[in-house]
Amino acid sequence: MLQSGPVFLRALEDSDLEFLYALENDPTLWGVSDTLAPVSRYSLKQYLDHAGADFHEVRQLRLVVCAAADGRPVGTLELFGFEPLHQRAGVGITIIAAERRQGFARTTLALLLPYARRTLRLHQLFCTIAADNAASLRLFRQAGFRRVGIRRQWLREAEGWRDAIELQCLLPEQPEQEPAMPLQ
Repeated sequence: MLQSGPVFLRALEDSDLEFLYALENDPTLWGVSDTLAPVSRYSLKQYLDHAGADFHEVRQLRLVVCAAADGRPVGTLELFGFEPLHQRAGVGITIIAAERRQGFARTTLALLLPYARRTLRLHQLFCTIAADNAASLRLFRQAGFRRVGIRRQWLREAEGWRDAIELQCLLPEQPEQEPAMPLQ
């Protein structure tokens, strides 16, 4: 378990089924999760049954973001698209709407960076963020991610197309060089 201040990160448990069901079936998140359809409890149960598989084998990792005060799940952290040769992975953080703007995502990202470097032995992380998602862009930039490109009309929504910003964070070899990100 990884913990700092108001947050701890833990592996998925069978008891997370209803939380994941609500999260995966929130249509406001579908645009960033590349889905257009609801997910069944059955499918999520099967996913949970295999969620403990090795990161290096399945090339993805999903952790539950929990409030340290009472242990309730408030979101998820995902590493995806892991490339062992290049030691990189994509990162996504989802915090449920009622829990946003309380420092959960900031602390989650601060926990992730040293874990990704020291434990998972990654060299870099990347993410794709909608160009108009100012809060997420600010969050990742403050954590040391740098803009490396823009994808025009990359995200389709009911209202039309949105651009996406590509960000990258090179994880330093030496602990004293880690991107500074205050924990709150």
